[in-house]
Amino acid sequence: MAFATLAPMPILRLVIGSPLRRLFDYLPPESLDAEACWDLPTGIRIRVPFGHRSTCGILLEVCQDSEVPADKLRHAQEILDEEPLLDEGQLALCLWAADYYKHPPGEILNAALPPALRDGKPYSPAGVPHWRLSTKGLGLPEGAPERAPKQAQLLEMLRAQKALQCSAIQDAGFSAGVLRQLVQKELVEEFTAPPVVKQPTCEAGLALTKQQQQVLSAIDLQDGFQCYLLEGVTGSGKTEVYLQLIARCLSAGRQVLVLVPEIGLTPQTLRRFQKRFKANIGVMHSGLAEGARQRAWDDARHGRAHIVLGTRSAIFTALPNLGLIIIDEEHDASFKQQDGFRYSARDVAVKRAQNEDIPILLGTATPSLESLNNALSNRYQHLQLTERANNAAMPQYETVDLRGQALRGGLSPRLLQQISDTIGAGDQVLLFLNRRGYAPSLQCHDCGYIAGCKHCDARLTLHRKDAQLRCHHCGWQMPVHNRCPECQSSQLVAWGMGTERLEQNLAQLFPDTPVLRIDRDSMSRRGAMDRIYEHIALAEPCILLGTQMLSKGHHFPNVTLVSLIDIDNALFSADFRGPERMGQLITQVAGRAGRGDKPGQVLLQTHYPDHPQLQTLLGQGYGEFARQLLGERVLLGMPPSGQLIMLRAEANQRSAGETFLHSLREQACQQQLPGQCVGPLPAPLQRRQGRYRWQLMVRCESRPTARASAEQLVAIAEQLATPAQLRWSIDIDPQDML
Repeated sequence: MAFATLAPMPILRLVIGSPLRRLFDYLPPESLDAEACWDLPTGIRIRVPFGHRSTCGILLEVCQDSEVPADKLRHAQEILDEEPLLDEGQLALCLWAADYYKHPPGEILNAALPPALRDGKPYSPAGVPHWRLSTKGLGLPEGAPERAPKQAQLLEMLRAQKALQCSAIQDAGFSAGVLRQLVQKELVEEFTAPPVVKQPTCEAGLALTKQQQQVLSAIDLQDGFQCYLLEGVTGSGKTEVYLQLIARCLSAGRQVLVLVPEIGLTPQTLRRFQKRFKANIGVMHSGLAEGARQRAWDDARHGRAHIVLGTRSAIFTALPNLGLIIIDEEHDASFKQQDGFRYSARDVAVKRAQNEDIPILLGTATPSLESLNNALSNRYQHLQLTERANNAAMPQYETVDLRGQALRGGLSPRLLQQISDTIGAGDQVLLFLNRRGYAPSLQCHDCGYIAGCKHCDARLTLHRKDAQLRCHHCGWQMPVHNRCPECQSSQLVAWGMGTERLEQNLAQLFPDTPVLRIDRDSMSRRGAMDRIYEHIALAEPCILLGTQMLSKGHHFPNVTLVSLIDIDNALFSADFRGPERMGQLITQVAGRAGRGDKPGQVLLQTHYPDHPQLQTLLGQGYGEFARQLLGERVLLGMPPSGQLIMLRAEANQRSAGETFLHSLREQACQQQLPGQCVGPLPAPLQRRQGRYRWQLMVRCESRPTARASAEQLVAIAEQLATPAQLRWSIDIDPQDML
């Protein structure tokens, strides 16, 4: 007798947004035919029970077997999508990132979706609102209604055009009131039409220098994966190279992804792109409204966005016809996420280009040592622009020795004279001070009390305009004291210099010259940066004053004098990457000078003008400076010669994180961890947001050793008993040691 063989029950394997580094198996929804589940596409969302709540997971595969006992498997609740929201390339990239950075895969895949979709809300393809005649409106005779001529004209326009967008109706001279009256009469109706995307066109590019032409000729957009490092001095025309490469890519019918380090750079880059290209340009960054971000995401994944411009999270955007990735200012630390999912967008971008077999271009005037090492090792193709465009000269450096100087408002006599001369010549000045606020601390002159944050081991920064003391680490703030809380003295003194205080001093020293402050506080209002650009574009004398927001990619052709007010903190950083960042910062800020027709000058105020690294940078340039640092890193076995892993633990109790990391280190040593452990040690800012932080650094000789060490460390950490309030994390390739 033959017995029927029961078909295996399909198992739905999902990633779910949780802190667990694993996948989850479910049975099909009870309302769904099991056979139909075998055809479910990967990348769709499925609602499932998870603990005592319901959540949304993403389908990775449908399989036959599960390590979970059959009686423990729960049924999924609902299939949310018919078509995948994440394509195979996105899934592969996210899963690679989860494995490399040892981060829960569900949190990474969730990051690739707009917030509304990761929460399980229905997906509606993007469309453009239009107006058309309703059935009632179509039945009206021409010319009606007679007593409302504007309404009659709009009705005839809709009859002729079939459908119109609101913008077209407004451009034709019809007010919102006319449209509203027709809606009330039920003569017109709104509907959503699929976006119409025209073929992109491009304005003619600028004439290229010989070096720019050589760079463009060296980049092959048709030869598959290749990583190019474009090292171009400030003002050498890297952006023009980007634009002409993009034009070539668009003409071949491909999409382009361009990443910039910060939201603040997006508007100015977008303007340049819009001026050059008549194309659909999608913008992706965390500062966008949810609706705008989802529309850009939808345009990108359907191929309607020809160019996607974004910050680091845009690297996970679906682009079905991607032909080129460009990373501008590739050295910038902002490309590394410093909390949660600690990934490097630059490194993920290189992996994505490799997966999709397309070229990627990393552009900068000051390459990171990792990228420079890859270029010198022939893993990347090294392209260089050593001359400024338009025959502009490189700025001339001068150190100003502050020892024994009588400063006025933080400025030396030499710098004050140069500012006065520059303004008198009708040019613009840029002053860089990387401390916002009025003063870094408020101290009692009588008893020595210093205002500190009650949540962090940090001093409060005085913001005089708002009469607030603020912590720049956790955001806690309080009103400024009238008297010392310790001794009741009224002798409270603001120590140090911030941009707000320097702005006040400059206004007193140069009362007839506008002072334009550019920092996170002054630029918080919408359109603030645009207003600054409009003022600068007038080409009238002014003083630009700001923080690192001023150092990245800005083109100010009328700035002829740049000064870094205080570079001493950068010269003596506790982080081993400090010298590299110091060299990048000085070179980038100095590069704002002399980009137009007039030569530029850079004044560096310091108490250490003979510092050997500073002398190398100023005398031999960033390239030689970086190569010397590479040699030092090799001797120390530090990246890029070796690889680092950082384990961090934080808790409400002072010693809980230390105890956890000690246990982790002991077990790792017992299991003969291939890496070398250093610590645990308290983090330089040990208490932050009320939690005590400890860290354990693991140094490895090679990438394979680091991967094995990371795997072992995570396995041990997940097995250790931890207090409920303790949180631990792992950071692969940490950029911030503090």
